[in-house]
Amino acid sequence: MKSNDQPARFVSRDELRIVRLLPGPIERIWEFLTDPEKRARWFAGGVTEPKPGGKIVFAMVHKNLAPDETPPAKYAHVQDPGVTFEGRVLRYEPPHVLAYTFGSDDSEVTIELTPQGNQVQLVLTHRTRGDEERGELGNYASGWHIHLAHLVALLEGSPRPPFWSDHAKLLAFYEKELGASNA
Repeated sequence: MKSNDQPARFVSRDELRIVRLLPGPIERIWEFLTDPEKRARWFAGGVTEPKPGGKIVFAMVHKNLAPDETPPAKYAHVQDPGVTFEGRVLRYEPPHVLAYTFGSDDSEVTIELTPQGNQVQLVLTHRTRGDEERGELGNYASGWHIHLAHLVALLEGSPRPPFWSDHAKLLAFYEKELGASNA
C-alpha cells in the first residue's frame, strides 16, 4: 500500500488522524485548503474567514466530485443538490495550521502542514465529543480518506479514484476497526 493510501489511525475513541505526503510547495497546499474554488475541487467549497473566530462554510456538492456515480441512498442529498453548513475557525496560521469546527462545536478538524523537501506532509486530526459525534467517526474517517485521495490525484494530475464505491469500502473497514478498538 502506498503511503498516501494508508488508513486513518484512531488515536482514541474520539479522535482520528490521517497523514498524507503531497507535492508542494506548502503555499500551494494552503490554497487548496482555504480558497473556495480550489477546495471545492476535492472537498467542499465555501469561504473561510482568515482569522480565529471567523466563519468557515462547507458547500458540499458531490456530483461535482463524482458526476457519473450513484451514491447510497443515505448520501443522495450530499450528491445532488448538496448540503451547506458552517463552522468556526479555531486556528488560522498560514501556511501551517488550519483548525475549525465541523458543523458542530463537538466536531473539530485540525490540518497541519509541514514542508518535507519539495513535498508537504499533511496531518489531519478530527476530534469528536459526545455520543452523537463519536458515532460518526467511521464516516468521518472514510470521508476524509476519499476526499484526501481526490486532493492527491488533483495535485498530482492523475485520475480521481471512484468516490462512492471507495467510500462504502472504507466505511465498512473503519467501522470494523472502531468496533475492534472498542471491544
